[in-house]
Amino acid sequence: MEEKVRIQKYMSQAWICSRRKAEEYIQRWLVKVNGQVAKIGESIIVWKDEVVLLDKAIEEQKKLVYYKLNKPRWIETTCAQHNEKNIVDIMDVKQRVFPIWRLDKDTTWLILMTNDWRLANFLMHPRYEHSKEYIVETFWTISDSQLDTMRKWLFILWSYTKQAEIKRISSWKFSITITEWRNRQIRRMVEKVGSRVKKLKRIRIENILLWKLEIGEYKHLSKWEINELFNRLWIKKD
Repeated sequence: MEEKVRIQKYMSQAWICSRRKAEEYIQRWLVKVNGQVAKIGESIIVWKDEVVLLDKAIEEQKKLVYYKLNKPRWIETTCAQHNEKNIVDIMDVKQRVFPIWRLDKDTTWLILMTNDWRLANFLMHPRYEHSKEYIVETFWTISDSQLDTMRKWLFILWSYTKQAEIKRISSWKFSITITEWRNRQIRRMVEKVGSRVKKLKRIRIENILLWKLEIGEYKHLSKWEINELFNRLWIKKD
């Protein structure tokens, strides 16, 4: 059975607002689940259901901010306070921000940090098929036939993957662009064709590029990056 979580708990864990504030928004009909007004006590399946804050709730939140961060290895991409250092701890910002997507602890790559739940919703929900590009380094030489197999459909996690764009960089390194997100998807794809990932780095989310951002470094998205990203989101959403 698929695990469900209460909406207000989900919103709190996603670092959007406190549970009490989430309950207030729900009571004021400012939250929708899959297009329907949410109810107190309602539960969702996180990866499947779409939770949306309406404009009035968004306006009541703090000033919207957008950062890109090169995530260090062994850092948790969660806002929960455990014994280990998490992704929020490495950022010195005033706003209450949260990560878009959870990433492997042992991987360094581009991640977006924001307090704008509309952006997070559009980027995380599988229906919108956003483009993400990665550099993959394998332990052993990877053949053209193995790359060609990954370009097509692979059966992992009980369904077939969507077609991927792959370009060879060297005998053991390639770039891959995918438009879906599954748990450890690229690692599973590489293992499916008989190899193993040594290093994995995400370098692009839609138009947002990692460029020369050092590991652990973060910076505000430029006005151009934000406008272009939202233009792409609205076009795809429509």
